[in-house]
Amino acid sequence: MSERMNANSRPLRPSRDGVIAVYVAYVALVLQTLARAPIGDLFPWSLGLLLVYLALFTAVLWRSRVRSWLAHLYFCLQSAIVLALLWLHPQFDFVVGLYALLCFHAALVFTGRVRWIWVGTLIALIPTSLIFYWGVVQGLARSSVSVAVGIIFPAYAIVNHEIEVARAKSQAMLAELQDTHRQLRSHVDQVEELAAMEERNRLARELHDSVSQTMFSITLDTRSAQILLERDPARVRPQLEQLQELAQSALAEMRSLIGQLRSESD
Repeated sequence: MSERMNANSRPLRPSRDGVIAVYVAYVALVLQTLARAPIGDLFPWSLGLLLVYLALFTAVLWRSRVRSWLAHLYFCLQSAIVLALLWLHPQFDFVVGLYALLCFHAALVFTGRVRWIWVGTLIALIPTSLIFYWGVVQGLARSSVSVAVGIIFPAYAIVNHEIEVARAKSQAMLAELQDTHRQLRSHVDQVEELAAMEERNRLARELHDSVSQTMFSITLDTRSAQILLERDPARVRPQLEQLQELAQSALAEMRSLIGQLRSESD
């Protein structure tokens, strides 16, 4: 709902497909005029008004910003051109299709309530102009297609703009998510590195404590063996065997802890 309100509160940029459709419709109207207009005094006027309409339409279409008073003057002048074309050739009911093109343009130029006031006014001019010349029944019948086009064109312009805005937001969100993912991946790597470092420090402390305790025991047993060698040599042999067991145990424990340190570093 908020996105629709935002779309109605700012000027829109014409899409390529929309512009192509509008110019194709204009060319079709000109071809119909050329094919059906009698060559005479009024023909140059009709052709000249169509060219003026095209020049004004193109000049305003490709301007990013148009002053409010100038935009209102532009649509009043273009509406007068369409009425003049009908006055010159009332039988050319198809020229009211130019109002439908102006509906598309009004959806681009104006914003908010003013946009819909102008679109509604231009759509209302389509049957009203033909009713003036052809009566109610024929006027409504002849204007039905142009009225439908006048509704479809501005709706297409607004919906296309909403799609472009949604696509831009999706791309921005995707880029933000990718950046967040990279940051999280970096944090995970840092956490894993810290965890590995803490594990290595723990193993190093265990290695230090274990070796220190074993070496202290070996030192005590060695001193005991020295004392026994002087006093009771017969008891030295068991003491040496115990020293050998302590040394082998210390060596095995060192190898185990060093192996764990290597696996953590890998």
